Amino acid sequence: MISLTKALCKAYFYTQNHTIMSVSTIATSIKNRRKELGITQPHLAELAGISTNTLYKLERGQGNPSLNVLEKLALVLGMDLRLVVKLNP
Repeated sequence: MISLTKALCKAYFYTQNHTIMSVSTIATSIKNRRKELGITQPHLAELAGISTNTLYKLERGQGNPSLNVLEKLALVLGMDLRLVVKLNP
């Protein structure tokens, strides 16, 4: 029952084509883009106005980032952040 609860509590985001994007996928995307730009974690955290600890956790796929944090990172990294909410009829 514990593993089921953990699975249900994981954060998921939908991409434009309605596929589910997990926090670990977002983490990998942010980490790869940061490395492409040659920015260190502490420098990216400073540029985005978030704590270094928050960025460390996010890049490891730990924690549950807020949309505000993701928006700040996307802006600095030149990435688009899209959230699609799909209502079931």
